[in-house]
Amino acid sequence: MLDALAAGQRDPHALAAMARGKMRGKIRRLEEALECSLFTDEHAAVLAMMLQVIDHYTAQISQLTATIEELAEPYLPQIDQLDAVPGIGMICAQDIIAEIGTDMAVFPTASHLVSWAKWSPQVRQSAGKRKGSNATGRGNPYLGAALGARYRKLTRRMPRKKALVATGNSMLTIIHALLSDPAAVYTDLGADYYEQRLHARRQTRNHVKSLERLGYKVTIEAIDPATGELTPAS
Repeated sequence: MLDALAAGQRDPHALAAMARGKMRGKIRRLEEALECSLFTDEHAAVLAMMLQVIDHYTAQISQLTATIEELAEPYLPQIDQLDAVPGIGMICAQDIIAEIGTDMAVFPTASHLVSWAKWSPQVRQSAGKRKGSNATGRGNPYLGAALGARYRKLTRRMPRKKALVATGNSMLTIIHALLSDPAAVYTDLGADYYEQRLHARRQTRNHVKSLERLGYKVTIEAIDPATGELTPAS
């Protein structure tokens, strides 16, 4: 429709007839919207230039996408691993690997990766000094952008800072575990997994304090619920 407008078509009926797909059900509204009594040749010239700019950037995006796919091909197994995690997706997986690589030997633990990423609240700058909880550094902004979708989802149901910490610790820990083991497969532990763990820890802490108030010294060792055997220390 826009190409036709730029080329000189001014008949709203003819323009609306070019609609495709779901827009075919809105022909009457399109005819009203495409009434061109105030659309001049000058408007058409500007529109033509705008469409050329869009075509130019669309072509560049296609070229960059092809280049990214070519560069990412050696890492398809790792991309597939990350793509299986809800909230990541193929493009986000490519972004993550572009920023942190696939060799997790450079991050001995997930905590090292979280620390390097500095996934924490945005820093404000005033009088040349950084202010805020992440004043020691901004971390990796591109990795932060890749994880941002999950952060925005979490902020709908919890405070922003808490959501930020939850995003950094959970997502980067999962990413580290997957990239550390080529055979690892993501398994969803359920929406309430972390809440259950938190509840269990809170109960354990309360029981220990109750016993200590009664004069006992308590030592806790974890067991495997299925076998009753002690679990290896982590």
